[in-house]
Amino acid sequence: MTEQRSVPGAGDLLRILRDGRPRTRSELAAVTGMSRTTVTHRVDALLAGGLVGPSGEAAPAGGRPPTVFSFRPGSRVALGAALGATHVRLALTDMSARILAEERADLDIALGAEKVLDWVTERGLELLRGAGRDRGELLGMGIGLPGPVQHSTGRAVSPAIMPGWDGFDVSTRVRDRLGVPVLVDNDVNVMALGEHRTAWPSASHLMFVKAATGIGCGIVSEGRVYRGAQGAAGDMGHIRVSAAAGLPCRCGQTGCLEAVAGGTALAAALTARGVPASGVRDVADLARSGSAPALHALRQAGRDIGEVLAGAVNMFNPSVLVLGGALALAGDHLLAGVREMVYQRAVPLATERLGIARSSAGENAGAVGAAVMVVEHRLSPEHADSLVAGPP
Repeated sequence: MTEQRSVPGAGDLLRILRDGRPRTRSELAAVTGMSRTTVTHRVDALLAGGLVGPSGEAAPAGGRPPTVFSFRPGSRVALGAALGATHVRLALTDMSARILAEERADLDIALGAEKVLDWVTERGLELLRGAGRDRGELLGMGIGLPGPVQHSTGRAVSPAIMPGWDGFDVSTRVRDRLGVPVLVDNDVNVMALGEHRTAWPSASHLMFVKAATGIGCGIVSEGRVYRGAQGAAGDMGHIRVSAAAGLPCRCGQTGCLEAVAGGTALAAALTARGVPASGVRDVADLARSGSAPALHALRQAGRDIGEVLAGAVNMFNPSVLVLGGALALAGDHLLAGVREMVYQRAVPLATERLGIARSSAGENAGAVGAAVMVVEHRLSPEHADSLVAGPP
């Protein structure tokens, strides 16, 4: 149960100042309804914690000009890790999601939770040291996993491509080594957060579709990730589509979208046509090189994905639909197929102002989004007060 906060704290002022507009104590008092004395105490706490700083002086109305204060996004940092089936991407960001340091490496998720997480933790600390930042400035670490995750516990739930990870306490393992909060979510949710923060911050309702080895969807509504009752929201890769009728899927069912439009399925189909491809990377490389069979396959995959998304657009009515992942970043053919089906099948009112675009954050979306997840958690009014007693 969430604790009820009857008296506004320093975190409430921080939430206001994070919009980037400097304000005086009087302006903060007017916005919050706090007394001038209370605002002064809260601002002093934020100043001591290094989260805000003076930003010049306001135009005087007579007498001494009042000081204005603004958010200092560079005063703290967050680590983000996006794990894939065979690789990992790390990013160190400030509180505005600006990347300060990053790394990409091949790392097989099948090595097991302990080995992978210990590697991620050590490399994350090296990024922190290399950027000249102190561990006391670290807000926490966010981790995106390529499988279903129970966000409240940080545990993977029956992940198909992650042997040895089922039920493993990821948060505790990493927190014990870093000494800071650790948040875990599935890879598509953190990619949606990263894309929303860096490219579409004003979009109230965003859907992010990752088209790679598998297919998933992250949903951001009013700036927050929608996860559903058990964290399974957005698992669109296992919705049945007509083109996949009778085809087996790795989930054990038949007829799933992923069985016909996922990277593994496309690679198998191309190989059967005499165009060798061992996985999603090969499919993407073939498309970039102009292979006609690969481009045709991507266009059709876009149509199949669009068939599912048309229904999702009708249900959720997003303002923007973003496509990311290796297949979407290989060119415009997947995007074209999605647009064709969504605009054809979704109701006109839902598509009247709908934007459909390829990811702007690209391959950094997941790592940045994982860091954003931590920043939003630590700077929320419910948790930010704990920061003001810490190091600046």
